[in-house]
Amino acid sequence: MQQKKLQFRPDGTFKIMQITDVHGICKKTPDTTRLIEGILDREKPDLVVFTGDQIKGYGLSYLTGDKVKKVEQAIDNYTEPVDRRGIPFLVTFGNHDPQVGISQEKQMEMYRAFDSCVIPEEDFEFGPGTCSVPVYGSDGTRPALNLYAFDSGSNAPEGGYDSFKPEMIEWYRSIREKLREQWGGYIPSFVFQHIPVDEIYNLYDEVDKKHPEAVKAFRTRKGKYYRLKDAFAHDDVKLYEPSGSPDINTGEFDAMREKGEVFAMMFGHDHKNNFIGTYEGIDMGYGPSCGFNEYGNSVERGCRMIVFNENDVRHYDSYVVTYRDLFGTKVSNPFQKGFYDKVPTSIDAGVVAGSKLLACVGVIVASSFLPIDWYYKLLIDAGALTTAGIVIKRL
Repeated sequence: MQQKKLQFRPDGTFKIMQITDVHGICKKTPDTTRLIEGILDREKPDLVVFTGDQIKGYGLSYLTGDKVKKVEQAIDNYTEPVDRRGIPFLVTFGNHDPQVGISQEKQMEMYRAFDSCVIPEEDFEFGPGTCSVPVYGSDGTRPALNLYAFDSGSNAPEGGYDSFKPEMIEWYRSIREKLREQWGGYIPSFVFQHIPVDEIYNLYDEVDKKHPEAVKAFRTRKGKYYRLKDAFAHDDVKLYEPSGSPDINTGEFDAMREKGEVFAMMFGHDHKNNFIGTYEGIDMGYGPSCGFNEYGNSVERGCRMIVFNENDVRHYDSYVVTYRDLFGTKVSNPFQKGFYDKVPTSIDAGVVAGSKLLACVGVIVASSFLPIDWYYKLLIDAGALTTAGIVIKRL
């Protein structure tokens, strides 16, 4: 397949649409399809970047039948609308894509079967999903921007998420220097990957758990609570869930800031988060999940748009287009959406919610033998009044 050349428009702009956390199965999810097609038609991006968890690898529908055909169909469901419009696209993987039992190599073959795929084969030193792609200026003579896509890994055997491979960091450094030698200087670069770097916690303030915006963290930050710093929060943009970064920091962020050419990193993974903040000269941010087949932020599911100007690519414009923006609050399957709006955001959060739910059940049983005032106090202390959206009425 001949490599297609990405290039800024004649007016000097280049627009990227980030699609993340589709969590696709072989059966189309109507609201996800409607959302993707609606944003493609409204925004008309120059490039689409899929940033992982395209496949709901743990989905029950993959347990029977021809798994390869089911994955092919799932990929077709959300990739075909992009390809049909002739829009180039890149793909990297998330922690759930490999869980389906089909290798990333095989999945990448499925993506590369589409004419609009612009993933360079020669960059597959660490497997598919990691690549470097230049975006040439409007005159086509030299790159004005370089894009990196990194496969940030899957779930770690000991729990949590894979640490970023040191070998991949060295590969990045080699590409960075190769581009410098080829073009006589470092090329301003933008990174896409699924799992966020640990440094993203520098965008947060640690707060008391009673703070109205407090979000509970887990694992290496167990017992701590955070909120998004005021400098990066606005309107409904805030920290909705803890960032699921790896437990072990292998130095990816430090490598990105060594020469100053990387000015931004964009993630998926944490479905409800949709902000951008800056730390040590590098922007870090999220695209919200767009899939209605897994937990998300109700009709605020959507896609992040990033618009560059070739004369100053570092000062880009970015915004999120949501389902609500395009279609309001009416969805095709309100029961499914309501369920996924309430499920825990992670295994760690699920353990906490499960313990609260058990406490709720225990208190309800105990309430037969307790005064009603004690009953309500115990429910509140257990946090069960809000667990899984349950509303307890006076018995």
